[in-house]
Amino acid sequence: MFEEKYNSYLELINNKLSDFVPASDDGQDIISEAMLYSLKIGGKRIRPILTLEFCNLICGDYKRALNFACAVEMVHTYSLIHDDLPCMDNDDMRRGQPSNHKKFGEANALLAGDSLLTHAFTAISSSENVSHKAIAEAVKTLSECAGVNGMIGGQVLDLKNEGKLIDENELITTHTLKTGALIKAACVLGCLAAEGTSKQISSAGLYALNLGLAFQVIDDILDVTGDEATLGKPIGSDEENEKTTFVTLYGVDKSFEIAKLYTERAIDSLSIFENDTTFLIELANKLIDRKN
Repeated sequence: MFEEKYNSYLELINNKLSDFVPASDDGQDIISEAMLYSLKIGGKRIRPILTLEFCNLICGDYKRALNFACAVEMVHTYSLIHDDLPCMDNDDMRRGQPSNHKKFGEANALLAGDSLLTHAFTAISSSENVSHKAIAEAVKTLSECAGVNGMIGGQVLDLKNEGKLIDENELITTHTLKTGALIKAACVLGCLAAEGTSKQISSAGLYALNLGLAFQVIDDILDVTGDEATLGKPIGSDEENEKTTFVTLYGVDKSFEIAKLYTERAIDSLSIFENDTTFLIELANKLIDRKN
């Protein structure tokens, strides 16, 4: 049941994403090509799937959130393109394929990321069967979660902390912003599309916060124990960049226990919802057992 629903969401998102990449025939088509390249080279689509499922959980009509879901994935993809750039993490591979800047050049990769971020808000604003109030709140939420007090702020802290030994609180702050904020946007946008209550939105945010931290802990573990072919990107980059991670602070075994604790907290936050939360529970549990 889980796999069937997950794959149904995945197909819906994959088929819709390219609708928001504008066609171009005045010589700038390389940017559209670069945008599509990174959107289509795979990925688990966890964030947009969360958007669809929270909408479905509240109102039973996940298609209302489809544009919102695509917007979240476009912002996520832009962040990956930029993360891979030489001035950031300097990674040559992403999802088993050459990074965007290795295929299209640094300048085009930078602009492709910028374009994905920009057109994400086209996706939100062109939503149908969603109130104008929900669209406005979605724009506000996504921009805040992607900005200085969200994902970008976390990236700044991550870069700032390279070569330093930081404590657990600093690490949690970094990853709450860098990883957790966009996951929060994904969950909250699903609630907004469904006209959810403030209590439902708050609980979705708690689920996202804890899921995001669990996800990051597993990322830290996989960077040490993972297989490069399975991950689709180099391992050992955290050590190479002298980053403090959960593994450097606690080791692999204790880090996995921490990931399980965050997962339990995420699941507990779903108790306020009256409808079936089985899919979200199974998703949380599967993410701590992932290999990529």
